[in-house]
Amino acid sequence: MTSRIEQIIDELEEYIENCKPKFMSNTEIIVNKDAIDELIRELRMKTPDEIKQYQKIISNKEAILNDARTKAENLIKEATIHTNQLISEHEIMQQAYAQANEVVTMASGQAQEILDKATIEANELRMQAAQYTEERLTEIEKILASAIQTTSTNYDGLITSLNQYKDLIQSNLEALHPVEDEYTDGSSEGYGPDVL
Repeated sequence: MTSRIEQIIDELEEYIENCKPKFMSNTEIIVNKDAIDELIRELRMKTPDEIKQYQKIISNKEAILNDARTKAENLIKEATIHTNQLISEHEIMQQAYAQANEVVTMASGQAQEILDKATIEANELRMQAAQYTEERLTEIEKILASAIQTTSTNYDGLITSLNQYKDLIQSNLEALHPVEDEYTDGSSEGYGPDVL
């Protein structure tokens, strides 16, 4: 089953693939900041939920491990009870002792085997959950870094273009009044330059 985090990562990748390229560029794209922000916001909200799910899985493994311990203890108790019953009969005391030891040894071996298996499974699941979380967070970090780089580049490009347009407009304004100072003198206060 695909997690919501993986779906959001897929949506981010699909969104970036479908963005229009920047004019005259093969590597830069134009992004909608609100759309990227929404996906990132949802990603931040979903990450803790999925980590909780993995913690719940680990807790379930702990419950299995505890159940295995309980079963092992019950086996040992049953073996001890059985041993006491055999020993209570004087005629077969030696045989009962041997059988009791065998039962206890077998029960302890089974209990240890159950504990070992449950511990291995719990550790493997813990490692898988940690590795999965690390991989998802690494992917998110790369996507965010890429989005930040792209947005920064686009912003820098926009500022450069606006400055060029401002310089052009200023140049055009100056061209409209190239000799304005020659038409104004100190004697004609309140009047504009003479019209020729």
